[in-house]
Amino acid sequence: MTALLLDHVAIATPDLDAGSAPYDALGLHPEGPDEDVPTQGVRVRAYQVGETLIELLMPTRPDSPIAAFLERRGPGLHHTAYRVANLTAEMTRLKAQGARFLQDAPTPGRAGSQVAFLHPRWGQGTLIELVEHPAGRHP
Repeated sequence: MTALLLDHVAIATPDLDAGSAPYDALGLHPEGPDEDVPTQGVRVRAYQVGETLIELLMPTRPDSPIAAFLERRGPGLHHTAYRVANLTAEMTRLKAQGARFLQDAPTPGRAGSQVAFLHPRWGQGTLIELVEHPAGRHP
């Protein structure tokens, strides 16, 4: 395995405009238009900070994982995500070490990526996402 890069930090918010206020005040600008990710039931607004993104996640349906997170915990840090070159191979490697994933196979993510989430119990209470970007693309 090669060294991982932090891909993004995801912040759950019930409203993208309200959630954006701190980042707007810092002088950051959204990295393109907001994007819906139907497989996750979220709308994403991304801010580029160096090689890493800050992603604001707003639920688009009441049964989405982000809606449930907001109901239980309110707005705030939802997960950290790490960039990998081959998501399927990384899932296989980690499963062999006892890692538990929330899904059996990669699912579509933002900007044409493929993603997989590790169970928070495996991450010591932290939800961890692995992200594979299309060849030659990253945030």
